[in-house]
Amino acid sequence: MQFIYKIPGYILLLFGGFCLSWGGFIVRSFETTNPWEILLLRSCFFFLAISTFLFIIYKKDSAKIIIKSGLPALLGGFVMSFSFIAFVFAMMNTSVANVVFIISTQTMFLATFGFFYLKEKVSLVGFMSIVLAMSGITIMIGDSISGGTLFGNLVALTIPISFSILVMIIRKNPSLDLVPAIWYASIFSVIYSLTMVKDFNFSHHDIFMGFLLGVPQLGLGFICITIGSRTTRAVTIGLLMLTETIFAPFWVWLFINELPPASVFIGGSVIILAIILKSFDKKLANTV
Repeated sequence: MQFIYKIPGYILLLFGGFCLSWGGFIVRSFETTNPWEILLLRSCFFFLAISTFLFIIYKKDSAKIIIKSGLPALLGGFVMSFSFIAFVFAMMNTSVANVVFIISTQTMFLATFGFFYLKEKVSLVGFMSIVLAMSGITIMIGDSISGGTLFGNLVALTIPISFSILVMIIRKNPSLDLVPAIWYASIFSVIYSLTMVKDFNFSHHDIFMGFLLGVPQLGLGFICITIGSRTTRAVTIGLLMLTETIFAPFWVWLFINELPPASVFIGGSVIILAIILKSFDKKLANTV
């Protein structure tokens, strides 16, 4: 597994986004329609994937690394666990395109939270990109009020917000290793779903789908993004992560003929434009 650290960061980020892009299609492929059952299977396999990764990388020091990460990692994992819940519920209550476009606004939430929590200045370009991103979300949510997907869109907002809070915790604790925080998140989401699931008689098909969601989609995706981000400029990460935003709607259109209304693509295009605009933020580029 050590070889993964030798792969260029931008390639890891592209591949990580590609892995994550399959989430919506896999969720749609489950036989069960109970989101807690899907979350349980996904979280269990994700926990196994992250635990295996920790053991391979840190070996006998795995426990020390987790303990050393302390309360910040525990708190970060607790916050991030809500995004795991939100992902499944959002995917089952609105279109895949809606979810991934909303997730892509995390760059804007990072800038906003950084301003209020870390007292980081927001440049004019950064402010314009935030306004654009929020406009794109407004377009999608406004149309969903009549389309019955408002709940799914609002739940999806939990994902970029949770991730942004996690990053704020990490920024306040520079020595914090992201992997233990994600490991804690997997444990919390397993606990949540265990308390909500009534029937544990899963079909072989759903167990396999849970494996695909927890290991190659989420586990490998997060590992590639975590490692790739270490050697990639912050202004480039948001653009490379558009791999997920672009491919996710394509998979569900190609395989299950899911085509969201035009307002989703209009709002999504505005969000993508905002992210591209943010990449030209010279002030941010010079501070990374």
